[in-house]
Amino acid sequence: MAKLVSKTYADALFELAVEKGCEDAWLEDAKALLEILHENEELAKLMNHPQIVKEEKLQIIENIFKGKTADEIVGLMCQLIEKDHFKDMESVFACFVDSVKEYKNIGTAYVISAMELSMQQKDEIVKKLLETTHYVEIEMNYEVDASLIGGMVIRIKDRVVDSSIKTRLQKLTSELSKIQLKVGETAS
Repeated sequence: MAKLVSKTYADALFELAVEKGCEDAWLEDAKALLEILHENEELAKLMNHPQIVKEEKLQIIENIFKGKTADEIVGLMCQLIEKDHFKDMESVFACFVDSVKEYKNIGTAYVISAMELSMQQKDEIVKKLLETTHYVEIEMNYEVDASLIGGMVIRIKDRVVDSSIKTRLQKLTSELSKIQLKVGETAS
């Protein structure tokens, strides 16, 4: 249900942004807003507090964001508060950001490697991803996980390329256990 609410509001905002030609500006506003919501737990507690009336919550939002963020975004935030959907606000704006990035052919890739990658390696990964996807730009997120032993895992949306040694060892172990089962079955 929450995902449907988020998508509905995000889609409406996206359509309005495209209609007004404000995708870039609203994308930046939405990213900044997500950062603010993510970093300010106190704001979330305040906005979700049952003893604070909606009028006060609306005033707080307007005081914080009016004039600093597009009026349409502030309006959407107020509408979410009016409908008791503040808890969905992060999800709404995350969905909006994803829609704008998809519209502009900007992908987001998550790369997990066993060790820190050099700039040359990072550049090669970006180049390869741009060649093998429809994206014209890719936002890269790098993480190091020594448990991979070697290789890397790359995720874009629901596509995952896992070339880690850890995964290869797990597959090999699984295959060996199947072989052992078959050998043990024939001996009986």
